[in-house]
Amino acid sequence: MRRFTTSRTRISRVPGSARLAAGVGGAVAVALLTAACSSGSSSAASPPTPASTVPASTAAGGASAAGGTVITTASSAAGTVLTDGAGRAVYLWVKDSGDASACSGACTGAWPPVTTTGTVTAAGSAKASDLGTITRADGTKQVTYDKHPLYYFAGDSKAGMASGQGSDSFGAKWWLVTPGGDDVTGAVTSLTAGGSGSGSGGGSAPASTTAPTSSSAGGGWS
Repeated sequence: MRRFTTSRTRISRVPGSARLAAGVGGAVAVALLTAACSSGSSSAASPPTPASTVPASTAAGGASAAGGTVITTASSAAGTVLTDGAGRAVYLWVKDSGDASACSGACTGAWPPVTTTGTVTAAGSAKASDLGTITRADGTKQVTYDKHPLYYFAGDSKAGMASGQGSDSFGAKWWLVTPGGDDVTGAVTSLTAGGSGSGSGGGSAPASTTAPTSSSAGGGWS
């Protein structure tokens, strides 16, 4: 009778504490991996926060927020005259022919053109039908009134001044303008907001005003 020897396979037993540690470690790893994937998906799905939109500031020179220029009126010793929306005096130049501007180069440093980047509107007793624009050599739009190109005077350092009235700098007279489109030849040194009527002008012109040599188109207005 043969004897068969049954060999027993030893099964090494892992202590319970070790198995528990391994299980916990695996669960923690799975949790961390899941959280990382979730965070990545959330970041990819969320659009970037747009930068805040800053509204365009109101342009200087009596312009509206859309870039349009306002031509209105003010009172003076010689009657009602045109100004921009900020109360700054505007002038015509006798040397201009028709609606073409003869002022360029150094002239525009002393007499900056009244320009606009939008619609020109009338206020006070200014007439909307008399407003228009011409295109200057540099491409800017200059405001006209009754076909007269309009200008500021660099010597008017603030609203309400009219120190350019009667100047003959650059070879011809510079005059304030009535709501009827005529030149004002009377003596005027200051303006009061809210003028009305036609402002016929009249009287003698003041002594010539020497134009400043500044080339600043802004004219130093405050």
